[in-house]
Amino acid sequence: QVQLVESGGGLVQAGGSLRLSCAASGRTFTSYTMAWFRQAPGKEREFVAATKWSDDSTYYADSVKGRFTISRDNAKNTVYLQMNSLNPEDAAVYYCAVEVVIMLTLQRADKYNYWGQGTQVTVSS
Repeated sequence: QVQLVESGGGLVQAGGSLRLSCAASGRTFTSYTMAWFRQAPGKEREFVAATKWSDDSTYYADSVKGRFTISRDNAKNTVYLQMNSLNPEDAAVYYCAVEVVIMLTLQRADKYNYWGQGTQVTVSS
């Protein structure tokens, strides 16, 4: 079955950087979209970024554009989220997710059936 394992979360000062990793296994993901979502306490899960395995398409939430970069290593079936210029509003549990989705719906968490366990990102001010 599909398994997603995230790593790389932690505590960072405002203005700092972190890189999250998500290792995927269980099937061939050529047709899939891999996405990062985040959820802060008391808030809904929100889209952060996504990339398609089949090409170089990338998508970002407006709140992270210019600061976060999603990338992947196809040989390792791993997707990364480089997060720069972090601020306290970025603090959340970050989840990776994978699914076959169309562009119009890739920001919707309910369209993804496979999720990792989450990794905590804490940003101190």
